Amino acid sequence: MSEINSPQQIVDYVDHAALNKAALPFSRLLVMAMLGGAFIGLGGLLAIVVTGGSTELLASNPGLAKLLFGALFPLGFIAVVLTGADLFTSNCATQVVSLWRKNLKPVQVLRVWCVSYSGNFVGACLAAWAFTHMTQLFPAGQPSTQYLISVAEHKLANPFMVSFMRGVLANLLVCIATWQGYSAKDTLGRMLGIWFPVMAFVALGMEHSIANMFFIPAAMLAGLDITWGHFFTANLLPVTLGNIVGGAVFVGLPYAWIYAKSQKPSAVTK
Repeated sequence: MSEINSPQQIVDYVDHAALNKAALPFSRLLVMAMLGGAFIGLGGLLAIVVTGGSTELLASNPGLAKLLFGALFPLGFIAVVLTGADLFTSNCATQVVSLWRKNLKPVQVLRVWCVSYSGNFVGACLAAWAFTHMTQLFPAGQPSTQYLISVAEHKLANPFMVSFMRGVLANLLVCIATWQGYSAKDTLGRMLGIWFPVMAFVALGMEHSIANMFFIPAAMLAGLDITWGHFFTANLLPVTLGNIVGGAVFVGLPYAWIYAKSQKPSAVTK
């Protein structure tokens, strides 16, 4: 037996999983998405606390500090995939496979995207409130608090097109991580397949809409003085659009076209 699933098997499995997700009741999909947003927040929390507390490393070797941040952040993505939670950015690619194969209608894809995005937003914001504000992990004046606020300020300062293109590359790598995770037939293999691309997009400073739903509200709760409207227009809108393009156009559509026809029921190990 092969130790990995073939690309054809992965795309067939993605198609099957997308159909199952589209058939879920609203309440189940929403709760799965809330869990996904919260898990991403936990990965972000770990990365901020550890990297933000490494003040000497930040001052002496910022490149290595970025690698440290990227190395810790995938905790949330691994949890999403291995526990069956839901993530909007992955759906940008997976739902398009079924759409291309005409197994789903556009309105069904939009429903999954909208419910997933909304649930991720609620879950990430709840994580920011419950796990940063209520735990008092970021008191005023602490290095980790200053680092959290500086990360958020940097994300909000980028021009629209810069945030958009960073969103494209971020979700291209996230969806590659999803594909690679499905390629493995054991837990460790899936974890490694997910970890490398996610680590790369974070260390490169790319933009992920669901992660930003945690980082920026957490920074607001820690003292960053901005409005929700500014958050939406300066960061979340361009990053979300970029994530859609990165997942749907650069991963979902090419693989749906390359492996256009399903061969047989997928043998992918979940």
